[in-house]
Amino acid sequence: MHWAEFFASKMPGKGTQRIAAGITPSGEFHIGHLREILTCDIIFRAYSNTAGKKFEDLAKSDREGNGNQGKYVEVSEKEFFEWEKKVVQERIENEDFVEFIFIVDNADPLRKVYPFLDPDYEEFIGHQLGNIPPPDSNGKPDYARFDDGRGESYADHFLSPFIEALKKIGVRPVMIYNLELYNSGDYAEYIDVALSKSEEIREIITNISGRELPENWFPFNPLDSNGNLDGIAVTKYEKPFVYWVDQNGNEGKSDITSGNVGKLPWRVEWAAKWALLQVSCEPFGKDHGASGGSYDTGKEIVKIFDNSSGEPCEAPFPLTYEWISIKGGGVMSSSTGNSIGPLDVLELVPPEIIRFLIAKNQPKRHIDFDTGSCLIELSDEYQQAIEKLDEGTPENFEKLSRRQQNAFTNLISTIAYSQVEDITRYGFADVSSIDDVLDFASSTHSVPFRHLALLAQMYPDDCDVWQSLFDSNMIQESYQLLMELGGQNIGSPYIVKAGFVISQDDFDYEKFLSENPNNEADLDKLRDRDDTRERAAWEIYSRKMVAEEGWRNGVVSGLPRRLKTIRNWINSEHFPEGHRLRIQTELSDEAKENIDGRDVDYLQALRDSLTDCNWDTKSINDNVCNLAKERGKKLSDTFQLLYWIVLGRSYGPKLKSILSQMKRQAVLDLLQLAIDELAP
Repeated sequence: MHWAEFFASKMPGKGTQRIAAGITPSGEFHIGHLREILTCDIIFRAYSNTAGKKFEDLAKSDREGNGNQGKYVEVSEKEFFEWEKKVVQERIENEDFVEFIFIVDNADPLRKVYPFLDPDYEEFIGHQLGNIPPPDSNGKPDYARFDDGRGESYADHFLSPFIEALKKIGVRPVMIYNLELYNSGDYAEYIDVALSKSEEIREIITNISGRELPENWFPFNPLDSNGNLDGIAVTKYEKPFVYWVDQNGNEGKSDITSGNVGKLPWRVEWAAKWALLQVSCEPFGKDHGASGGSYDTGKEIVKIFDNSSGEPCEAPFPLTYEWISIKGGGVMSSSTGNSIGPLDVLELVPPEIIRFLIAKNQPKRHIDFDTGSCLIELSDEYQQAIEKLDEGTPENFEKLSRRQQNAFTNLISTIAYSQVEDITRYGFADVSSIDDVLDFASSTHSVPFRHLALLAQMYPDDCDVWQSLFDSNMIQESYQLLMELGGQNIGSPYIVKAGFVISQDDFDYEKFLSENPNNEADLDKLRDRDDTRERAAWEIYSRKMVAEEGWRNGVVSGLPRRLKTIRNWINSEHFPEGHRLRIQTELSDEAKENIDGRDVDYLQALRDSLTDCNWDTKSINDNVCNLAKERGKKLSDTFQLLYWIVLGRSYGPKLKSILSQMKRQAVLDLLQLAIDELAP
């Protein structure tokens, strides 16, 4: 069982299940934040598929009348669909749905002037991130964009790039803004309970965390008359008023039922959010999961709140994840500057590779992140996994050990969860779904990462890349699509008309729903189980455009986005110099120093044989190797010789791939230059 399916199976399984991620938008987000939200998304997909139940349950001998206890047995497609239909029906009867929510903690205060901010932000320390202006390009408060709170806030400024990053990796959660929950009064009853039971909460925190709270501690931080949360001391609570005095001695009172008048402290607020939003599962970093940490106190504090049945609320199922570190650079942090922004990462790394990095690792496994040579190794691992699935189910699968069977079915799930498109919407399960998973992954695995990186360096024009792939039979059906639309966003669901693309990524679903009351009504009618409003709205919009305006649904391809990220990577400081191609047009001085007269005979024979051989990797490689063996030359020395001539150094990507992509005459000319240099 894949780790996501394990955690999905631990959720209550009745009523709406909410998987939650959250973040404080205090600075630029980093790849470490993507681990939390991708962990949630993968669990969401696992639960959405079959409510945490496994198809293997059907394929094991506990089926009635099977008679093969403990053994795997083949299940027909009809049996699978009947089983899936039964699971879905059970979910409907139990009102068992799943929702992935992303909580933006924009009610949190600005804690300090971070290195990327101008000292002018000193006046906003203690003010809520959703209520202060965003920074401009120089780190100064941008009051024009803020527009007295009607425009873009500090929180919005840092959140927007993250939302764009999520779309590129196929993540579209339901967004929940904490400041809006306070403004709307949703927290009021929870604030009242916390204030009424302040001593009980104090005792929980003290006993579990082992730290003494100040005498004037109170489970609520009021806003002063200037909107500051710092330095405010609560003097008493008389429902619904909290009485306080600020750091200048000014007294005031706040009505907790009147909207955003303050916020709960972190440990109390986390428990209140679980109760308010009915969270079933929430991954958290190992600091929160440590003994005496936030989760330990939260799971006791949450019991002071009652659920809709009048019973004490329960904490969500715990899932602790390890950090992602920059290889050799320590743990990532938004505030220290030791970070790589998700947009930066996704401009360099193909989306399915980022998803694969998270999907293949247990949440508790530490990850060292590296956009250099490790990216190549990770991409190779992804390619190898795809190729293993492409070989099909191992022979005598039922005779393999349980561990071997699990390893293979986990591989299927890992590749399925690595795809940008949510395969779980169509149902997938274990060995019966290899072909389906490979179909969805086809646009990424048909062209190996290394080969695309090679072509990206040799051909500045994308169309030349598509032509090369077509000529080498790596792409066939998608060739015309890529030549026509490869320059537009076709990596997500889209519609197309007269060569113009409208992508779901660029679709403003809130605007669409607000334009016509009928759109909202259609949403309620057609919204599928587990669909977000965004996804359902896109389905309605795209159907209307196809039916009424002459648009058509496009075929999704991840290759253009993949090629674009690889080009960005090649042009960045992260690209390993050892993989950079510099095809020579003249014999370099270094090459002249590393070839000698003993190579002339081989080079002449190679030039003659390459003059009229088939110009493909196999023919080229056969000629290079066979001629060397006939002359007793070591292959390692032969390849070094040719690398010196072609690249001006002793190493590089696979030589046969480089030569096959070069013009035949260009290769022959380089060999002739070397022959002339060595001629007596």
